[in-house]
Amino acid sequence: AAAVFGAYANQGQICMSTERIIVDKKIADAFVEKLASRARSLSAGDPRSGQPILGSLVSAGAAERVRELSNDAAAHGAVIVVPAEINGAISTAAVVDHVTPKMKVYAEESFGPMAAVIRVDGDDEAVRTANDTEYGLSAAVFSQNINRALDVAMRVNSGMCHINGPTVADEAQMPFGGTKASGYGRFGGKAGIAEFTDLRWISIATKAPHYPF
Repeated sequence: AAAVFGAYANQGQICMSTERIIVDKKIADAFVEKLASRARSLSAGDPRSGQPILGSLVSAGAAERVRELSNDAAAHGAVIVVPAEINGAISTAAVVDHVTPKMKVYAEESFGPMAAVIRVDGDDEAVRTANDTEYGLSAAVFSQNINRALDVAMRVNSGMCHINGPTVADEAQMPFGGTKASGYGRFGGKAGIAEFTDLRWISIATKAPHYPF
């Protein structure tokens, strides 16, 4: 449910959207099956003619990018579990499995309703894969073992990381910002005050101070 929300909310057009889903091989088949089932259930269309879950992307070109990334992934060996159906600026939810570094979608943002699944073997490979990107805004770690999840979260190079919650999360009182090409600095709460103000020191001497010479 968190992966579906993170990948497809607002048609994937959120800076915090879930672009890459890194899944342990032990559970990958079951996970992809459930993800694909949910993706197929999401209706897409013009909100003015009904109540679809997925509405319009910002442009027809943005929808075409989803198709292009899918085609490139397929050409390099990925499995298109749920293909994107494009109609102008409307795109249905897509699921691409067995994504590797050879594919554009491994490194590039789709900024559309597309989930790219990368299969890994264990925590160390998961962390290496998570950090193998120029971006670092929001991440998420899911585990029944909170201590294990916290260890992984501490090793992921991102400005924000949510344990057992989706990547799409924002609270006004919390520091918001990323690392690497996802920017620098933070806004929100006390962090925002610090970033957008200049810290000064003004002293007042009420009597002549002592000078050493």
